[in-house]
Amino acid sequence: MGLYPEIEPYEHGMLDVGDGNEIYWETCGNPAGKPAVVLHGGPGSGVTPGYRRYFDPAAYRIVLLDQRGCGRSTPHASEPSTDLSVNTTAHLIADLELLREHLGIERWLVWGASWGSVLGLRYAELYPSRVTEMVLTCLATGSQAEVDVMTRGLGRIFPEAWQEFMDGVPDPDPATGYAKLLASDDPAVRERAARAWCDWETAAIPAPPRSIPRYEDPDFRMAFARIVTHYWSQGHFLGDDGVILREADALKGIPGAVIQGGLDFGNLVGTPWRLAAAWPDAELTLVDEVGHDASGSADLLVAATDRFVAGRREAGEA
Repeated sequence: MGLYPEIEPYEHGMLDVGDGNEIYWETCGNPAGKPAVVLHGGPGSGVTPGYRRYFDPAAYRIVLLDQRGCGRSTPHASEPSTDLSVNTTAHLIADLELLREHLGIERWLVWGASWGSVLGLRYAELYPSRVTEMVLTCLATGSQAEVDVMTRGLGRIFPEAWQEFMDGVPDPDPATGYAKLLASDDPAVRERAARAWCDWETAAIPAPPRSIPRYEDPDFRMAFARIVTHYWSQGHFLGDDGVILREADALKGIPGAVIQGGLDFGNLVGTPWRLAAAWPDAELTLVDEVGHDASGSADLLVAATDRFVAGRREAGEA
């Protein structure tokens, strides 16, 4: 099957969401098509053109956005003066609602990868009437157990890289320690911390090639490291550890497709199976030999969006 061909936006802009922030958004595909919103990972990764290709451009109105502080949104978190106190899960959820209203969309499919799955799940729990379906991959729920796996547990699997990662931080909690280093007044300290954080994330990929080209961009590296440590050190600003799974009953009636790599390290704490048990309307599919990588599940992700738009046609929706 493969991805759909590359396309360009037919509309884009900057939306003032308050607190001095403007978020970049774009719409692609069919203006009269089924609305879908794409939530990128990180937090702080930003969207890339490849996300557009998981949807049939003749059938979908595809909405993509760069969340606060990253991508083309402003101010950019690579600038040390950018205030991250107004970059929380609650702010991002409010931004989604502002964007939905700005675009005149009543309900949309939510597509999320990694952190985008955390954000999408919490958004759907709080605004279930606004969500038609969900497609999630590289699944996470924002739990402390998931963060502990990534920052401590994988040290047993990648001991040399993990030791280098820990040598760079004076705090026993890596996310908190690196967040402090990234807030340093010394630019050299900030840059070393950003490099060390991204080097660890690269090393913790479970299969070769262990290379993430975006981490070679110093602005991307700094913004990503600042935002992800900001969220991870604060429990993803969810207020209560495990809240997404505990409140999954709010997802009742929302069809979902969870496409998860069999080698994704989030599986070590049982995240996909726990969510599937709490959300019976979702179908969990495991993909052998794929880790935390949406591209490795491309065929199944496309099949999921195709299936949901086919259901729309069968229901006689415009």
